Amino acid sequence: MTPAELHDSAILWDAHSCVPLHPDFDLAALERHRRAGADFVSINVGMDMNPLDQILPVIASFREQIERRSDFLRFASTAGEVRRAKREGKLAVAFDLEGGVPLCGRPEMVRLFFDLGVRQIHLAYNRNNELGGGCYDEDVPLTALGRRIVEAVYRAGMLMDLSHTGHRTSLDIMAMGLGPVVFSHANPRAIRDDRRNLTEAQIEGCARTGGVVCVTGVGRFLADPEARSPAILDCIDHLVARIGPEHVGISLDYEYPGGGLRDLPEDVDRTYWWPPEEGYRDGISGIRLATPEQLPEITEGLLARGYGEAEIRRILGENMLDLVRRIRG
Repeated sequence: MTPAELHDSAILWDAHSCVPLHPDFDLAALERHRRAGADFVSINVGMDMNPLDQILPVIASFREQIERRSDFLRFASTAGEVRRAKREGKLAVAFDLEGGVPLCGRPEMVRLFFDLGVRQIHLAYNRNNELGGGCYDEDVPLTALGRRIVEAVYRAGMLMDLSHTGHRTSLDIMAMGLGPVVFSHANPRAIRDDRRNLTEAQIEGCARTGGVVCVTGVGRFLADPEARSPAILDCIDHLVARIGPEHVGISLDYEYPGGGLRDLPEDVDRTYWWPPEEGYRDGISGIRLATPEQLPEITEGLLARGYGEAEIRRILGENMLDLVRRIRG
């Protein structure tokens, strides 16, 4: 089987990418993902710094657009729905929340967001909150309220995402033993020493839950700041060597251009959320990102590095598909 044939026939799951958090953003841009061979993408609809009166119109607009653009988009909640979308030549889409602040301290909000289309959530975006720790803050444990939220996440059938989460809080969540977790977009700290990246304890802990670590295409978290495909493959190699191909996935964390749409509140302190002392300059601007067009390069690169067809299919998407099947069917 040629690289192109394998790429076209495999389920290709992008566990997290971003579009501007604005209801006027046109999801037609996601055609780039479909043209590059993606079958599913989870898109962000809010972070800890985004208020509810911003998040809810974004969700409403994106749901309406997915329904209206049914010629190439399909909202997908289950593994079967993702496979159906692939058979129909459509891009399956679901939503994720980056942080638990939008839950307003109420575990019952988890189910409400699930009903609105959110299928994946982490508790803290970079900074500590009432639920637990963020990766660029004091390393604190999961709080009592955080435990109640985690329980609600599993009850709802939502993926428990540990990206952006503090080290101790992430280990506490895994130690609850409620089911598999996912790092939807994070790389090994052994490859690139950044507190947003993962220690070996986090990586191995995720695998023990039956979860998946999805390599991200953010240049800052790769050995190559230009985010070229060989650096992504290096992270995959490291993870496969540590936890096996059955626990590894893909996440571009690509950020679609906004065309001037403002998606952060005017009063947001970028130096708080993206600290200069951690190496950020003007928030996340200027950071190079892997693009959807690199997805075929990743498939070709895995073949060139000696991965078998079954292993490649798992890494490209079957691992995440199986994880969702176990959580939701």
